[in-house]
Amino acid sequence: MGIIIKPIVTEKATSQTEKLGKYAFKVVKDADKEQIKAAIEKEYKVTVVGISTAVVKGKVKSRYTKAGIIVGSTSDYKKAVVTLKQGDTIDFYSNI
Repeated sequence: MGIIIKPIVTEKATSQTEKLGKYAFKVVKDADKEQIKAAIEKEYKVTVVGISTAVVKGKVKSRYTKAGIIVGSTSDYKKAVVTLKQGDTIDFYSNI
């Protein structure tokens, strides 16, 4: 299994990409910044200038059923926001 799980393509992440050249990825929880940097440079063939990481806590979800209220939560994950060298870009939609 690789370090990068998937890119995060949300409204906020896309805005950061367009304005600041930062890309967000969901990564393995025990990966450090050096491993993330090496994985992204190898996978997308770009130069990484900076990385910020954060562990995002899961949300509590509930739903109403015939049996009553079912309460659960989504799992926690680690997010890495990567800043690329000026002029480098990543195209997530090229494989579609």
